[in-house]
Amino acid sequence: MQIIEKIKKLKEEKNAVILAHYYVADEVQAVADYVGDSFYLSKVAVNLTAQVIVFCGVSFMGESAKLLNPDKMVLMPDMKADCAMAHMADPAYIAEMKREYEDLQVVCYINSTAELKALSDVCVTSANAVDIVKELPGKNILFIPDENLGRHVAKQVPEKHFIFNPGCCPVHAQMKADEVKKLKELHPQAPVLTHPECREDILALSDYIGSTSGIIGYAAASEKEEFIICTESGVAYELGKRAPGRTFYFPETLPVCMDMKLITLEKIADVLEDENGQVHVDAGISEAACRPLRAMLELAEQARRKKEGK
Repeated sequence: MQIIEKIKKLKEEKNAVILAHYYVADEVQAVADYVGDSFYLSKVAVNLTAQVIVFCGVSFMGESAKLLNPDKMVLMPDMKADCAMAHMADPAYIAEMKREYEDLQVVCYINSTAELKALSDVCVTSANAVDIVKELPGKNILFIPDENLGRHVAKQVPEKHFIFNPGCCPVHAQMKADEVKKLKELHPQAPVLTHPECREDILALSDYIGSTSGIIGYAAASEKEEFIICTESGVAYELGKRAPGRTFYFPETLPVCMDMKLITLEKIADVLEDENGQVHVDAGISEAACRPLRAMLELAEQARRKKEGK
């Protein structure tokens, strides 16, 4: 309790706000001002009045917050918390595809480095990728860096021609279909709720495929009493809050992002106190890297208005 009081005091002194992803540890989510998936946290970051942002997540999230808030201090509690997938695209390959397809749109999953964002036309998240790709001009789409999410989006936008990049989230890609099948046999009434970063054999076993926030929303709105969850296990904390009394089963090989779990309460307090762990983006690419993030927010809003008939 003492560390939580220290964090609250430092937040007030520094005019700071804490953002946390669903995959960080329970106690970190509990002290955050905003908890969500990448899309939600991106939207939140744009409208914050606080001068200091503590981002409890992995490096690309801190970079994105800094790109959208260049005049604010963005702090990462652990600078070693990284995302392997964020690096899984080759700039030379992107350049080659641009030469091959004149109308190519480079669609970059937000789970990517600033360098890759700077080479892209628009960013997407798992929550908005389908809507945004539908809004893009031209037929040819290079989807980076996650092949699994790209293939899932392509199935829902058949009018576009997709080129896939061989990248993936190791945590989602390593889930085993046999383990999911076993859970389905043990709990036949439990819907399988799956993140689209999973492989196609996992998606084929699923009753619902969607972003982390989508999975949580589905469970909260459902009358079912138990669910099989195919995403990083940190989501269990918010599931328990939003769908109390329900039972959630994860694959036997528990999906855990160890980088997300590097964030601790002690590190949050330390970074607030000494302001180490400041996020900086190379000035030479910051504007180019921010452009696809802004395009994402604009196109997502445009898609939302279309759906609502505005």
